[in-house]
Amino acid sequence: MSSEGAPRVERDGDVVRITMTRAARRNALSREHLGQLLAAVTEAGESDATGIVLAAEGPVFSAGHDFADVAGAALPEVRSLLALCTELMQTIQDVPQVVLARVHALATAAGCQLVASCDLAVAAESAGFAAPGGKGGWFCHTPMVAIARNVGRKRAMELALTGDVIDAATALDWGLVNRVVPDAELDSAVADLIGRATRGSRASKAWGKQTMYAQLDRPERDAYTTAIEVMAAASQLPGAVEGMSAFLEKRRPVWTD
Repeated sequence: MSSEGAPRVERDGDVVRITMTRAARRNALSREHLGQLLAAVTEAGESDATGIVLAAEGPVFSAGHDFADVAGAALPEVRSLLALCTELMQTIQDVPQVVLARVHALATAAGCQLVASCDLAVAAESAGFAAPGGKGGWFCHTPMVAIARNVGRKRAMELALTGDVIDAATALDWGLVNRVVPDAELDSAVADLIGRATRGSRASKAWGKQTMYAQLDRPERDAYTTAIEVMAAASQLPGAVEGMSAFLEKRRPVWTD
């Protein structure tokens, strides 16, 4: 695979930062770039890191799919491109680490889907979010799978049907991001939230993340059935034993997992 425009991967302590660097292409999610991001997230997921920050450079966080990959392409080719994109989104949720999107600018279509697929998101005040297919000719079907699960039906319909950009404050109100901060404070806010979200037993948190996604879209009764079994089994993990022992013994826990 060509390394031109490949995401930059950096490790800072327990956090891996993956930065999209295709500013000239508005960090469009071409087939090549999707493959590069999937490889980077997979490799970070197999490491001993506790957190992953997904960031970008340039005037746009990500403009979504690169139409050059789609225009004139045959149906099987487009289907495989969308399957690759979906694999990236699902891998973000499957890796054991907490994945946080650092959104400094506009995120549209599959770029907005990328933000919605991350566990957490912090946005700068100048960021914006859109699913613009609704005002064009190629509706944002797959981006709306992730976006709708963040914002609810009526807001998802508004985003999808109008294609209009919502500002960061609206994205916060609608539940698409966790924090909105002045642009100059974005990195400190990202560091603060990823630091607090990665505390504790790594093994316990990894199982917790996976179970959250497994139960969120199920009926309440089924969700409780899933959660009961996992929580009971998780009580036997070293992290749970240490955490409860430390609480009862009034001492700070020592995490070994």
